[in-house]
Amino acid sequence: MRTAKISETALYLTFRLGEEVFANDVSQVREVLDLTQITKVPKTPDFMSGVINLRGSVVPVVDIKMKFGLPKTEKTQDTRVVVMEIDLDGETAIIGVMADSVHEVMEMEPDQIQDPPKLGSGWRSEFIRGMGKRKDEFVIVIDINQVFSSHEMAMVQGAGELQL
Repeated sequence: MRTAKISETALYLTFRLGEEVFANDVSQVREVLDLTQITKVPKTPDFMSGVINLRGSVVPVVDIKMKFGLPKTEKTQDTRVVVMEIDLDGETAIIGVMADSVHEVMEMEPDQIQDPPKLGSGWRSEFIRGMGKRKDEFVIVIDINQVFSSHEMAMVQGAGELQL
């Protein structure tokens, strides 16, 4: 399944995962948090780091690097949790996504974002909406709604329904 081509100017939050810079539409971003205590939940997928308490709500936190086949996120002073809203079968789900660092909010016009390459990409193409530029670096514009399957998110959301 291909994601829809970007056709409107939008703001994107840029963040680093490993050596790569990624961007996600800022309209899906609720907030960016410093790394806090993450409680591991048994019998969840490897990419799920656990849950956090966000002002009395339980929010599942995922290590998106592991979902992309990269090494587990090393926790440093720059590590952040980006709290996002994703569409899960027509309903909004709240998740935290770990990032090695968060950079900036930047505006990109549709003509600044090219289609992802068809060959040589280590990423599953349905996750990528396009390739933009930030200074001298490529920015991989992702579609966070496509990163997780409904089955995976059901497991993650189940962990988020724990009571604190």
